[in-house]
Amino acid sequence: MSMQPSPITRRRFIGSTTATGAGLALAAPGILKAATQAEGDLIHVAIVGYGKQGEVLFNCLKNIPGLYFQAVCDISDYNLQRGVGAAYSIQRNRSVPNQRPNRYTDIDEMLATEKGLDAAIIATPDFWHSPHTVKCLDAGLAVYCEKMMSNTIEGARDMVRAAERNDKLCQIGHQRRSNPRYLFTYEQLIKKHNLCGQIVNANAQWNRSLSASQPIGGEDISPKIIVPQDKLQKYGFENMDQFLNWRFYRDLSGGPISDLGAHQIDIFNWFLGTQPKAVYATGGHSYFKEREHFDNVMACFDYDTPQGEVRAFYQVLTTTSAGGGFWESFMGTEANIRTAEIAATSAIYRETPSDEKELEAMEKKWDDLVRRGYLRMKPAAPRPQAASAGAVEVYESAAPEEYDLPGGLPYIRDNKGQLVPKPAHQPHLENFFAALRGEAKLNCDARHAFESEAPIFYVNPSALQKERIEFTKEQLSV
Repeated sequence: MSMQPSPITRRRFIGSTTATGAGLALAAPGILKAATQAEGDLIHVAIVGYGKQGEVLFNCLKNIPGLYFQAVCDISDYNLQRGVGAAYSIQRNRSVPNQRPNRYTDIDEMLATEKGLDAAIIATPDFWHSPHTVKCLDAGLAVYCEKMMSNTIEGARDMVRAAERNDKLCQIGHQRRSNPRYLFTYEQLIKKHNLCGQIVNANAQWNRSLSASQPIGGEDISPKIIVPQDKLQKYGFENMDQFLNWRFYRDLSGGPISDLGAHQIDIFNWFLGTQPKAVYATGGHSYFKEREHFDNVMACFDYDTPQGEVRAFYQVLTTTSAGGGFWESFMGTEANIRTAEIAATSAIYRETPSDEKELEAMEKKWDDLVRRGYLRMKPAAPRPQAASAGAVEVYESAAPEEYDLPGGLPYIRDNKGQLVPKPAHQPHLENFFAALRGEAKLNCDARHAFESEAPIFYVNPSALQKERIEFTKEQLSV
């Protein structure tokens, strides 16, 4: 029998649920007492699902010290081979005993066989998120699960109940919640300095090009990735098209509004500090007429916030990348903050008050923030030319002053020694493992994720029924 590195001992688990902040992290659910690699403690990890998203997450996990990849589970032999090979190459380089993780097709077999697992990374299709997460939580593991939590709101509720029933950590993959730029924007600019003034509107989009929205596979599918038909049916897929393109099917996913829109609607709810009271949505099959899900959706959410009413508009398109791809914009009486994971898309636009005293006070406040490094001013935009005598008279607003939005991902060295930005999902995974070691609080635990995701489950029904949905407390609660 080959030796495995010692897992973090069971006696280091603490079950109290009384903690409310990072300073009390050692009393939070399912937490391991802080340990260092020098003590020989490694967090034993199982990767459940090694498709495209599983690979994205692994390319972050491999940069996080103190992890031991003990098992990989996927119904595809091709994915299993890739996942095991990727983990082996990292563990071989780190000189960890038993470098090659065990491989499984069935998660029940994995959980029954593997001893000493501490955490599972769930990156399976959406309709498997809830069953896989609940199984792992019930088996005593902490879980990091990709968003959406589930393809159904009941599945998402089951995940919250399982995490709280078992007193285990469960982080949902809304990675912007751990992004330094988003944290800085929310905590410093919006909450502390009220930079926007009264937020009256929000706007966001994810516009994906036609070329990036094409189906995977087709007639040119490689024989090496084919999963046997009996195995497909056992795990909920009718055929290989469903296995490769599960996001197109209503029984398997929520479509573009959950696949893409969930990221940014989550930012609406986070930054505004509340759930919406209603949604009205519309959608259509403008190009991909054979698909079950809409290829474009537009939704308007109504919010009641402590500052007043806010309407938030969201659009997701899978036929064009026009309009700058993906971003969120929070429009206030004093400024507009546009956030994005891409630095070049992020910016702040300052409004210009008509009252001279208000303008003087605003300039003093913003100059101080620039001096202290909170903001970086960009060159002034050209003012619009005056209308000619023959033109229709219009009332032009002065071009707003533009500022860079600080923050963003730090740089790390890749395997070639080159400096590259840290992968977008890595801070969120780092937060999960820091919480597991008792060094932090989860940035997006299952309950908070549910509260943010719950309204998204009603967008497609609103579009299909062509009617506004007024939310009840029961609809948005666990």
